[in-house]
Amino acid sequence: MIYNGVIVTAVVSWAVAQLIKTFLHTIKFKTFYAQRLVGAGGMPSSHTSMVISVLIAVGRKDGTGSTVFALMFILGAIVIYDAMGVRRAAGLHAREINRIKESFTQTDEDGKPLIFKEKKLQEYLGHTPLEVVGGAIVGIVIGLVIPV
Repeated sequence: MIYNGVIVTAVVSWAVAQLIKTFLHTIKFKTFYAQRLVGAGGMPSSHTSMVISVLIAVGRKDGTGSTVFALMFILGAIVIYDAMGVRRAAGLHAREINRIKESFTQTDEDGKPLIFKEKKLQEYLGHTPLEVVGGAIVGIVIGLVIPV
């Protein structure tokens, strides 16, 4: 049987973060929303969780002086920066575009929109710094627990 602890760590870390995200969303909105199980955005950041857990797993397996660890560090920094920067900005833009669409949308007698028939844009894309820290904590724990 082939076992790759780094891949297992990544998958478990992502899954745990998504389950936590879904649980917190269910508590906050008092309804289960299945899309949270795989969707981007929210607390904790599953992207951050995954790259941090892999960084830890690679450090444990190959050492912190290895080239693979250095590459994972750089990749992790890019993913986290992107989650808090570009993807967060895109989510904020989507929220504003949705508000603009709502204010301009007129409906017919049946309540169907006459303009902007497209669905709403996805607003949960990026992360706040707190969501990234939450993902990092999940990633650290999983990265230390899963055997590599």
